[in-house]
Amino acid sequence: MSVQMLKPPIETVDAESHPLEANPSDPISIDLRIGGMHCTACAARIEKAVGRLPGVKQAAVSYASRSAWIVYEPSRLSVNDIGNVITRLGFQSSSEQRPAFDRQERTMLLLRLILSALLTIPLLWPMAHHFEALSFIPVPTILMNRWVQLGLATLIQLVPAAPFYYGAYYALKQRAANMDVLVATGTTAAYLYSHYMVFRGGSSMAETNSALYFETSAVVITAVLLGKWIEAAAAGRTASELGSLGELQPLMATIVREGSREQVASALLQAGDEVIVEPGQPFPADGLLLSDSAETDESLLTGESRLVAKQRGERVYAGTMNARNEVRVYVKASGATTALSRLHAMMREALASKTSVQRKVDVIAGIFVPVMIGLSIATFIVSMIWWTKGNGEAAFIRALAVLLAACPCALGLATPLSLAAASTASAKRGIVLKQADALETAAQLQAVVLDKTGTLTEGRAQVTAVHAETLHPAALLRLAAAAEEHATHPYAAAVRAAASSAAYAHNNETPTRMSNKSAGSRANHTEGGSLVEMDGHTVAVGGYDYAIKYSWRLTDSVRRFAVEHERKGETIWYVAVDSRCEGAIALADPLRADAREAIAMLRKAGIRHIVLASGDREAAASAIASRVRIREVHASLRPEQKVALIHSLQQRHGSVAMVGDGWNDAPALAAADVGFAIGGGADAAMGAGQLALLHGRLTGVADTVRISRLTMRNVKQNLALAFLYNAAVIPSAALGQLQPWMAGTAMALSSLSVVGNAIILRLQLRRKW
Repeated sequence: MSVQMLKPPIETVDAESHPLEANPSDPISIDLRIGGMHCTACAARIEKAVGRLPGVKQAAVSYASRSAWIVYEPSRLSVNDIGNVITRLGFQSSSEQRPAFDRQERTMLLLRLILSALLTIPLLWPMAHHFEALSFIPVPTILMNRWVQLGLATLIQLVPAAPFYYGAYYALKQRAANMDVLVATGTTAAYLYSHYMVFRGGSSMAETNSALYFETSAVVITAVLLGKWIEAAAAGRTASELGSLGELQPLMATIVREGSREQVASALLQAGDEVIVEPGQPFPADGLLLSDSAETDESLLTGESRLVAKQRGERVYAGTMNARNEVRVYVKASGATTALSRLHAMMREALASKTSVQRKVDVIAGIFVPVMIGLSIATFIVSMIWWTKGNGEAAFIRALAVLLAACPCALGLATPLSLAAASTASAKRGIVLKQADALETAAQLQAVVLDKTGTLTEGRAQVTAVHAETLHPAALLRLAAAAEEHATHPYAAAVRAAASSAAYAHNNETPTRMSNKSAGSRANHTEGGSLVEMDGHTVAVGGYDYAIKYSWRLTDSVRRFAVEHERKGETIWYVAVDSRCEGAIALADPLRADAREAIAMLRKAGIRHIVLASGDREAAASAIASRVRIREVHASLRPEQKVALIHSLQQRHGSVAMVGDGWNDAPALAAADVGFAIGGGADAAMGAGQLALLHGRLTGVADTVRISRLTMRNVKQNLALAFLYNAAVIPSAALGQLQPWMAGTAMALSSLSVVGNAIILRLQLRRKW
């Protein structure tokens, strides 16, 4: 007999669900804010020193975001130990993620910049007479006095420039070189040379002043501080955006206990608690709606500004807003296990990780400073011998200009600032980037493989029909639910919900060969199916391949039932008792609303090879594929066969992305060049995939491709700007075509050009498409 299941069941509440507790001996990660970094060489020194500590598994330091991401064993190392190492290197660290730490550093930079600029203006003022267009500007005589200039320049070197000397000292102490070494060496050389000329004197004040370069050291320091302040503002903007995500989750929650309400910290909520959320307030945890309906604002996770209507049993997420009436929520995840917390952690991990391009640039930046110092010395020697014919002052000026023109900051900023903009823009669209390499690879994708259940479909399966041979359909559902008692697959949840609903209508019905209550052991889930021992009988549930593998006897009526529903794109699960097939269950999973649009967007983005890979039989998989216009279909695939398919496509087409919900896609997600875990996915998928599409917006795959291409184009532009700057400015400085103060100013401007280009990318990514 067959029965049609017309109403989809509400998601059932599993009272046994709870966040997994971490083992104290397991490695943990920590994010630190780092102060005092002036270039990527500083970040490399910290990363190297911390990485050598016993117990540190991984360390990544980002100059652009002024942060460090460290994985360590708490049993062997403490946060204080890590902080002490960073302090010995001459930097400051804090585990506080709020913007206060960054604001303090920016404020100090701004004060240094203002003081340096105020002291530099009097040194630049006399230079007005060197330019005909500015010759009308009156210059106070006192500013022409060499002793006044010496005093102003000395103040600049001792106060605003002091941190450069500290940084240079700590760098040289570690036998390393960074931008502080360049700035300190170049400005000190200009200052000391001018200092020497002041005391040596000349036949006239005009002659002496013409040999002074106090304004050079002053302008360079001011220009570098301006660049550092703008860089810090850009980094602070990124940190602020990241920090604001963590602040969206409310600190307190209203919990219902024994019929009364009480306030508790949101971090103390546990799975199974019931909380009340007032209108206009954010949800304190992820959970299931217990009220009949609600409207929520999920724009922080999905990027969509319109309100989302929720029905009883649907999920709500921590940090999203309850727009209308007071509602009750059954807590499923709280604290660090919420979607919001995972989003926050993944973004920080992504910013700390590096692309292959960035790793190569870091190597170049690490040797850039010593190479430039050597080039400056070579310029002096060559100038003395050939170009200036023994004129030591002219040779010195050229060497000084080369030294002041060199700067690794533009190279170091080229990649991380663009990646930070991409990571933030992606998160606002519900796309969470876990590894920076994924963005680089996504820009080169040639093929995309999509799972069916939970990927092209919503993952909200429902039982549409039941065919039972000798049992009542309700009894068959109860047997299937017992076998699938602890399974996490969405079809298993649908079977359990249908069995629960059927029990109310047929609570007096008993199976013909066993009792209502299971006396067996916990269900055993194997590949393709599940089984459980009940009252001396083996009850098993599985697909067609599972049934054939274990030689189940399928009757003609069961086969006809399967064929009929597979033509509709539905999935068939067979139920057997002691290897005799007692019936079949038809399950349907609605197609995602944006599935067709997502496939069209991928084709528009130039992805020609779009493949459906499913564990379902050919008929069901092909029915879904035809609805979204996917021509290449691979059905009845086991997890290892999906991996083999990925490898085959990589050999034929190049870079391949896998999109899956994670129920059995984790191996394929890991094998693909880029793995997308959709809809949050299972823990295995979140660990294997490089990206996560939080709310199952399949269009996020095409959005990622577009974002990645814009980002990598911006990175290449930044690198080109940095290399072209060095290729043009350094030779000009060596040939005497640039005064030292001009070269120093150009050094700061090179970093500003990269920052400006990254801001352009940020604006591009904010646009809708």
